[in-house]
Amino acid sequence: MKEKAILIGLITPDVTQEQVNEYLDELAFLAETAGAKPIKKITQRLPHPDKATFLGKGKIEEVRLFAQENCTELIIFDDDLSPSQIRNIQKIFVECKIIDRSNLILDIFASRAQTAQARTQVELAQYEYLLPRLTGMWTHLERQKGGIGMRGPGETQIESDRRIIKDKIALLKKKLVKIDKQSLTRRKGRADMIRVALVGYTNAGKSTLMNKLSKSDVFAENKLFATLDTTVRKVVIQNLPFLLSDTVGFIRKLPHQLVESFKSTLDELRESDLLIHVVDISNPNFEDQIHIVNSTISEIGVSDKPLIIIFNKIDAYTYIKKEEDDLTDITKENLSLDDLKKTWMANLDSETLFISALNKTNFEDLRDRLYDRIKELHLKRYPYNNFLY
Repeated sequence: MKEKAILIGLITPDVTQEQVNEYLDELAFLAETAGAKPIKKITQRLPHPDKATFLGKGKIEEVRLFAQENCTELIIFDDDLSPSQIRNIQKIFVECKIIDRSNLILDIFASRAQTAQARTQVELAQYEYLLPRLTGMWTHLERQKGGIGMRGPGETQIESDRRIIKDKIALLKKKLVKIDKQSLTRRKGRADMIRVALVGYTNAGKSTLMNKLSKSDVFAENKLFATLDTTVRKVVIQNLPFLLSDTVGFIRKLPHQLVESFKSTLDELRESDLLIHVVDISNPNFEDQIHIVNSTISEIGVSDKPLIIIFNKIDAYTYIKKEEDDLTDITKENLSLDDLKKTWMANLDSETLFISALNKTNFEDLRDRLYDRIKELHLKRYPYNNFLY
């Protein structure tokens, strides 16, 4: 049976009500991916989060009563909570688990990790997330008693746990270094081929696109973070072979610990010759998602790579049409491929393309574009090896 969850968001001077509603929709998708059942979204307008309980006293009491009346097991906050906030909120919600956005994403990653590398990376991120929060999470453990006969060497329970976690982090980092060396050896074995990497917001359709291009069966479903491990497949367009890799999707407020621990996986992006940024054009927030992916690409240090932006899921894309008569209802309509090519999306600085990976719409154009770009890269790397063309 799924755990019932209440989702909490804050409207601040920097974030509008509409944005918070969109953020909570995504948080609900995350919660469902983790196996929870969101039953209520609650927001409050504040200049900044309350230092003690994130929400104001009246609102936190409102949430407590609702949780009690509806037998709620889980309270999820869309922002990260400090150790003291976790401690104070947990005292109010004795029967509920309190988690924040980062904790939720880490839990999803833990359930999705398949390979030794992904499991190690997620475990490392979880411990690094936990370490600074021990103070708030271990208040139920009493410190050693003092007094006569009790002044000898020793450590409190929290200090012992902190030391154990630090040792575990060091061990996991050593393990990752060993795994990274093995991965580097595999990548060196593929160094003579042009490499193309798929990037994008989570659930943008990267795995589906890879399946269609490579005729393979990479796991793909309508859930966030369906892919954690980098998958590489050989693709041949006409007579030109190249390697196509599918990487972990990005998301708003991706926990810093995950970005750090997954940097080795993202080496596939650093060593690629061409990036394909896959955008879910059917998502109402796709413009924000483009910005988030671009920021993450910049943070990783691969913003100088050649880039093609592919607007995916055009079969599901609709735009709001308002008639000249204000009394006429607003309707949603699909845009044709020709109409899409006349929009602002077709005039970005990067090369753009509109497709539906699921239905293979406009795939011939995609293959032709890829062939031209890969041929160009191949000629630069091997100027005297042009027998393929």
